Amino acid sequence: MKKKRLLLLILAGVFTLTLAPLHSIAAQSGEGLTPIQQLGKYIFFDTTLSKPVGQSCATCHDPGSAFADPEGGAVSQGALQSRVGERNSPSVSYAAFSPQMYFDPKTSPAIPDGQYKGGLFWDGRADTLEEQALQPFVNPLEMHNSDLKQVFLAVRQSDYANLFRQVFGQNSFEDLDYASACIGQAIAAYERSAEVNPFTSKFDYWKKGQATLTDTELRGYMLFTNTTMMGAKCANCHSVSANETVAPSLFTNFGHQNLGVPGNPELPFYFLQKPLNPAGTNYIDRGLGDFLRSIGVPEELAAKEDGRFKIPSLRNCAITAPYEHNGVFTTLREVVMFNNTRDVPGAGWPAPEVAENVHRHPSMDRTFGKLGLTDQQVDDIVAFLGTLTDGYQP
Repeated sequence: MKKKRLLLLILAGVFTLTLAPLHSIAAQSGEGLTPIQQLGKYIFFDTTLSKPVGQSCATCHDPGSAFADPEGGAVSQGALQSRVGERNSPSVSYAAFSPQMYFDPKTSPAIPDGQYKGGLFWDGRADTLEEQALQPFVNPLEMHNSDLKQVFLAVRQSDYANLFRQVFGQNSFEDLDYASACIGQAIAAYERSAEVNPFTSKFDYWKKGQATLTDTELRGYMLFTNTTMMGAKCANCHSVSANETVAPSLFTNFGHQNLGVPGNPELPFYFLQKPLNPAGTNYIDRGLGDFLRSIGVPEELAAKEDGRFKIPSLRNCAITAPYEHNGVFTTLREVVMFNNTRDVPGAGWPAPEVAENVHRHPSMDRTFGKLGLTDQQVDDIVAFLGTLTDGYQP
């Protein structure tokens, strides 16, 4: 499996392949969830699927927090109270739109060597929601099952087991591998539903002519989308659609980038004992680079991706603090100010966690890290980002 994926990733611009789905997923109706989506929702919220019991997918991906961690800590606590993850839990909302990881050879002054795009998790290591959904169950820092058989047995004994059989067949529990794949597919079906991806922000209603932005929100939008020397150029990486009715804006180009984000000295993962964190306080998260090493990409190629992480969607970002892969920033204003002044002498930002491959334009002013935005312009951008929160009532 690793050799197959390695070959496909090295071939620039070629997507990895997926098998046909185990069960056709009916289109989302306006009246609610389809049976497979409802099944996936039951599994997503089931707190008996961790060891010890008490943690569900929704524990770290709560709908009340746009399917991100409601606790707001730098990282999420695992089913075992003494364990934590090494990265900030990203929102599940809109993850369904991410393509499988591929290498885009297109170059630009900002991306001279091309760029990996797509995948799920901060390092892009899962190609599909089906694959991603199963990994937390057996992660020792998360839901802590020793294998998927424990999850399979709990689902088979659940109150929704009959619905599982209705969706996947009366004999669906007779084969562990098949049932496990079905569990992943059901969760993925729910994560593709309109309940998880509603597109109900003020921005969405504004684009449909059903809401009005305030002056500061509109100024922020203009700065956000302005990619000239006088703009904030946010849309270069957090893309805005040219036609919302055809393809709603997802506010990401799905790329991977090293922004020079500093390490988070308060990251509790640093203090986990061996073998959970052999490096202790010397731990460095190399992101995409280490994932590529894990699947056999040669060191000279993997090293070029050290420190790069998935560019997240900004939808709901106003309610999904903290920010960046390690949760080092606690407010949106702090994030925008970092983007604005990272390379300004005297700005006082700590050194990057991974100094190699930092995204910079050394010979150009008014670029990332030295955008030249005023305090008012920073506030305007933050105000616009607030319009991306779902649940707006026009």
